[in-house]
Amino acid sequence: MNGEIITVAVPKGRLLEESSALFERALGVSPKKLLDGTRKLAADAPEAGLRFISIRAADVASYVEHGAAAVGIVGLDILREEPRDLYEPLDLGIGRCRVIVARPRDAKPLPRGVAPRVATKYLSLAAHHFAKKGIPAEIIPLHGSIEVAPSLGLADAIVDITETGETLRANGLVIEESVLDVSARLVVNRVALKLHAERLRRLIAALRRVCGEAAAPKVR
Repeated sequence: MNGEIITVAVPKGRLLEESSALFERALGVSPKKLLDGTRKLAADAPEAGLRFISIRAADVASYVEHGAAAVGIVGLDILREEPRDLYEPLDLGIGRCRVIVARPRDAKPLPRGVAPRVATKYLSLAAHHFAKKGIPAEIIPLHGSIEVAPSLGLADAIVDITETGETLRANGLVIEESVLDVSARLVVNRVALKLHAERLRRLIAALRRVCGEAAAPKVR
């Protein structure tokens, strides 16, 4: 990693908007504004000593864990679905949503002893959730259009992420229970934390101030 510039991986989409607002308030630089109007996926903010790279939300943790970026912003659902060796100092309080179990509104209870078929992209979270309840669910991996799986007879229920529940309702589903409350977390590469300890502590402190967090960082 470059000794002069700290690389920050920011996810594309809605989290880019929300994280940009945080960085602008904390440090006076906006990743979104720097990246707008260009096809480049990286932009420097030399006054802050930062380089921002814009990548898929699902890939941010890998970039940070393997040292391509020193810092990243990752949803808690991604971190808990596939645990990584990362320092997780701060809940940024943005990107709030839930991982839930949903079933068809008019679904009848399954016969006793029948394992429910559960469609999801969250294979680990779903398996762990049903195992804790002592339910031997059959987990069916899907990566898109998960909400239609019950209506097509593929699954009895789904485990998916939702913010407002509107898409679920539009597909005749109701939320049965929550699996995980989700928000975006700041994650830091452990080697980078040793090499750039003071600079990264200042960055974390600046973001904590605008997030309104007072708790000390915790290693997970």
